[in-house]
Amino acid sequence: MLKTYKYRIYPTKNQRLMIDDIIKRHRWLYNTALEQRINSYKERQENTTYNQQSRWLTQSRKVVDAFANLNFSSAQRTLRRLDKAFQAFFRRIKEGEGKPGYPRFKGYNRFDSVEFTYNDGSKVRSNRKLYIQGVGEIKVKWHRQFKGTIKTVIIQRKAGKYYACFSIEYVSTPVPKTGALVGLDMGISNLVTTSDNEFFAPPKYYRQSEKKLRRTQRSVARKKKGSKNRRKAVRILQKTHEHIANQRKDNIHKVARKLINEYDVIVVENLNTNGMVKNPHLAKSIMDATWATFIIILANKAAEAGKQVIKVDPRFTSQICSECGEIVKKDLSVRIHNCPHCRLILDRDINAAKNILVRGLDKAFVA
Repeated sequence: MLKTYKYRIYPTKNQRLMIDDIIKRHRWLYNTALEQRINSYKERQENTTYNQQSRWLTQSRKVVDAFANLNFSSAQRTLRRLDKAFQAFFRRIKEGEGKPGYPRFKGYNRFDSVEFTYNDGSKVRSNRKLYIQGVGEIKVKWHRQFKGTIKTVIIQRKAGKYYACFSIEYVSTPVPKTGALVGLDMGISNLVTTSDNEFFAPPKYYRQSEKKLRRTQRSVARKKKGSKNRRKAVRILQKTHEHIANQRKDNIHKVARKLINEYDVIVVENLNTNGMVKNPHLAKSIMDATWATFIIILANKAAEAGKQVIKVDPRFTSQICSECGEIVKKDLSVRIHNCPHCRLILDRDINAAKNILVRGLDKAFVA
């Protein structure tokens, strides 16, 4: 399996300038390659492939110094990054998405990472420092150990900090089987409700930080565009958002780990969060809950542990009675399921979680 480990790195002042320059040149390469694809289609109605642009890069390095000084395999990975963006764009068109989103040119604040092949432009030296071609040896904060083979290294710039993301190939260790199955209902009043009557409350980190965000956003708005003080204010705002995101991820990882340890099969709703956030009354709470991120992390941990995560159709899971199967209509304000047919009374979310579990049983395989 592949797993990514992220570590904080501490480049010197000169090294930060070198990293920024490398990212800048990769951004230029990305935008130049994107312009080529656009012009090729406009002028000749032809789609440009990655192989064509890789050959163009080989020739361009002979005459363009900015490209010649880049690590070649790293530059190829930037071209592949653009190619993946186009593949995703064509996939969204094929699936009939309303706004598929054409790949866009990257501004300074929209391109903040560069990928290197390990042992080709990047390597962890014997002194535990990370070597990057064109930068030198960089101090790394090794806050945890990993086992496996390093395949790639991504250097990332985020909110004034720098990180190294190591993609590790390793053999996973299955978690002991419990034989238990569970259905999960995702919600706003509770992040997760299980069919075993367990509730995981939503921390609502964004809501808790709204006052601080308002102050920092006003501070940015008062500063003159392009000024040094505005850049400082933007950096503070970025760090605030990063802190909120880290809090969310930490909570999600803990909840997901607990569920993976306790259950062999976990059934979840296949939610269309992009459509749900169009509701102006619920959008902020839905985004704060980060359901999609939770399901992705849960699925990744399940694959690593040898467990199953099954997605099912979420329609009518709250309306159907989990005891008798009759439809009991209720709006979002009604939090108790009270069935007039079989007299079942229980929490609305628990009822939904039990229905979700039943829908996933046909797809489940328990060894």
